Amino acid sequence: MHDELTKVDIEKMQAEIKERKKRNAALRENVRAARELGDLSENDEYRSARREWGRNNSRIAYLENMIRTAVVIEDNSKNDEVGLFDWVELYYENLDEISRIRLVTTLRNDVLTRNISKESPVGKAIMGKKVGDRVLIEVNDKFSYYVVIKSIEKSDNDPDIPISSF
Repeated sequence: MHDELTKVDIEKMQAEIKERKKRNAALRENVRAARELGDLSENDEYRSARREWGRNNSRIAYLENMIRTAVVIEDNSKNDEVGLFDWVELYYENLDEISRIRLVTTLRNDVLTRNISKESPVGKAIMGKKVGDRVLIEVNDKFSYYVVIKSIEKSDNDPDIPISSF
């Protein structure tokens, strides 16, 4: 499966790769310096430096793979439809609550800032829907619920939305 990413997502990943590659020389030097401190079996500085160097290289490899396999997408939603990067106000019938979310690419998903992936159950269900639509959100085979789209605020691909750091 390919990740659907925007040009901005890819640019942000390329910038992070560039920054991490700059850091790599210093991290390698930290490993070398820690190795010289003595017995590697009891050298916590060495293990810590290796772990940090490995994390950095793993992140670089992950980002490069994401870029290599990405499918570049754009938001082609109509003005009255829920689309990528739009703010959507949803009424949750089962909770009798209203919540405001923004649909984003999976790479920028962050529920704490109300940035919800278009690939999540909510994102998949409301994409392309209109104000007033009652939409079934199917979480799994045993649990589903309804939301009503109360409003849609069209928005652009905000480059300030960070990419996930996992």
